Amino acid sequence: MLCPFCSAKDTKVIDSRLVAAGEQIRRRRECIECLERFTTFESAELVLPKLIKQNGAREPFNEDKLRNGMMRALERRPVSVDEVEASIVRIMAKLRATGERELPALIVGEHVMSELKKLDQVAFVRFASVYRRFEDVDQFTAEIKKLNNHE
Repeated sequence: MLCPFCSAKDTKVIDSRLVAAGEQIRRRRECIECLERFTTFESAELVLPKLIKQNGAREPFNEDKLRNGMMRALERRPVSVDEVEASIVRIMAKLRATGERELPALIVGEHVMSELKKLDQVAFVRFASVYRRFEDVDQFTAEIKKLNNHE
């Protein structure tokens, strides 16, 4: 790794530790030439499939878009950020586990609804109403009845 201070090509690792619940490795490094120390973080680069939208357009998976959609549904609901992040990690793991290069975007929506159903039923209905494009109160009622029957 190049030294960020003098651009020397050789640096040595002084210390390594797991961070972010084992998802990353924090390395403390020292430059062989200028003796400056710096920290690097290493994580696996896992490719998520591209998403095929309903109109046929393809776009890269966007974790921020996923997080924003879930947070919008969970607005003012008693769900911790840690629970949301854990759900996002599970959704991304399911997408990676398919081994596919491309997936219909609808699959992401279904995974989000599954996670929201576990986290908060009000958030689930909020998300489902937009995702499934509810047109009237009867569709809300039908979804709530389904929720009550599964308990």
